[in-house]
Amino acid sequence: MRPGLLIIISSPSGGGKTSLCKGLRQWSPQVVYSVTCTTRAPRPGEQHGREYFFLSRQEFEQRLASGYFLEHAQYNGQDYGTPRAFAEEQLRAGRIVLMAIDVQGAAQVTKSVRQGEFAYPDALVKLFLMPTPTLLEQRLRKRGTDTDEIIAQRLAVAETEMAAWREFDYVIMTGHIDDDVAQAKSIIIAEQARVARQPKEHPWPTNALSF
Repeated sequence: MRPGLLIIISSPSGGGKTSLCKGLRQWSPQVVYSVTCTTRAPRPGEQHGREYFFLSRQEFEQRLASGYFLEHAQYNGQDYGTPRAFAEEQLRAGRIVLMAIDVQGAAQVTKSVRQGEFAYPDALVKLFLMPTPTLLEQRLRKRGTDTDEIIAQRLAVAETEMAAWREFDYVIMTGHIDDDVAQAKSIIIAEQARVARQPKEHPWPTNALSF
């Protein structure tokens, strides 16, 4: 079985994480999305269990205390967390698991992997989407869900987040979504082909040519 991959996709808010994940899921049925839990209220059109699992603060804290989350972070006063069991189950089945999380969450996952707290440490691949400041502001305003004050706060946070891009394995200078998806697909294909990710058994039949 081809080994599974845990693809962390990080960017500032409005950086294109959701759109990239949508494009990759349309590319292959082997690509699945790890739905994040959050205490923030749903935006118009969002559904519980599709974009996020929307939890009360009490529900979130109970799950946090039980070790339910692979990572958790607070952003603009709201809590976010990624369920651990789903990711490990999908990797066990050889699937490509997408996690759209912020820089803080990506650092937590990396720490968990390094400390041996995750069942599939070799599956981790970290990808950062790098928008220009102008493009980022355009995307945030296009949402039509935030006030000027909140947008200014998000842009201030984004400046700090984008400074962390060297902590990732790959960076995509994001622009048009089709280009972003094409680059991400190439990264996934290359990571799947790594010799280190192949089964230990020789992949050729016993009567294959020797070199």
